[in-house]
Amino acid sequence: MARVREVTPDMAPPEVKEIFDAQVESYGFVLNTAKVYANCPPILRAMGQMAAAIDKSGLIDAGLKNLVNLRVAQINGCPF
Repeated sequence: MARVREVTPDMAPPEVKEIFDAQVESYGFVLNTAKVYANCPPILRAMGQMAAAIDKSGLIDAGLKNLVNLRVAQINGCPF
């Protein structure tokens, strides 16, 4: 059983619902990490800003980023 309750889209407050809606538009679903971070909306927003800053920095080549995502998914037994 999970120790931290996930916030589902139907129970999310309006500020979190906006972020969830953006994720559904981008990915087709709400990321599991976002459901956990949504317990503290400031952390959810900050994590999104950090991810965006890493993407915009250009320090990680797009092709390498995709390979890293694929390998992490394989290691964790997740479909990618």
